[in-house]
Amino acid sequence: MEVRQESIYDNPIYYDLIFGSDWAAEFKFLKAAFAKHLAKPPKRLFEPACGTGRLVYRFAKAGYQVDGIDLNPKAIEYCNRRLQRHSLAAKTWVADMSDFQVKRPYDAAFNTINSFRHLTTEAQAVGHLRSMADAIRPGGFYALGLHLTPQEGTPTDHESWSARRGHLVVNTQMWPRDKDTRTRIERFNIRFDIHRPSGSYRIDDCLVLRSYTWKQFQKFIDSVPQWEIEATYDFRYSIDDPIEVDPSSEDVVYLLKRRA
Repeated sequence: MEVRQESIYDNPIYYDLIFGSDWAAEFKFLKAAFAKHLAKPPKRLFEPACGTGRLVYRFAKAGYQVDGIDLNPKAIEYCNRRLQRHSLAAKTWVADMSDFQVKRPYDAAFNTINSFRHLTTEAQAVGHLRSMADAIRPGGFYALGLHLTPQEGTPTDHESWSARRGHLVVNTQMWPRDKDTRTRIERFNIRFDIHRPSGSYRIDDCLVLRSYTWKQFQKFIDSVPQWEIEATYDFRYSIDDPIEVDPSSEDVVYLLKRRA
């Protein structure tokens, strides 16, 4: 099989297929969270690190005004083409999620699939929460999902999943390459095996992510006073079953409330 050393983010068709497959559970959960944790229904939504816009597109179809940013221009181009093809007014643009501005605040925001961990320094992470504080109105919330490093039990380091669209099949694997506990930098190999009627090939990439234990993440949130933790959920996305984060926690969605 031909092997290509490329960024998965530079291949938006395959990225969207793989990471867009679970959109329905996240969409349903976020709508339920709006109803439970906001004083009134939101109209304006925002997604930092929106990628190919799998959720931007669905919320726009549902009638919300929704915008997003991403650092990868190919993902943004793919997203905007789909929005235009369906005559949706949502818009996305290229920007750095650690330092950006919006024209006026939104009611709620979401970033559910670990993209936050691409910010590999404390300064970038803090810059992100400060930028988000300016982007969300007081009383609004930010749903931030990430994989924590559990301090009890065995971490889920190896993952594999598949997705199909017509004759296109993408099989994905991800596994750890190395971890530096001092710098909290982790590198993961990620592989897309792509199968089309015209042939098959492989894309190999490496993801560089920053790690957080539950206490490190709590300390991080406390360092940006505009935010407080409203509620926490796991990746089952059950709005009726909030969780208590503890040393064994791994997959967590934090609902961060924007303080007045």
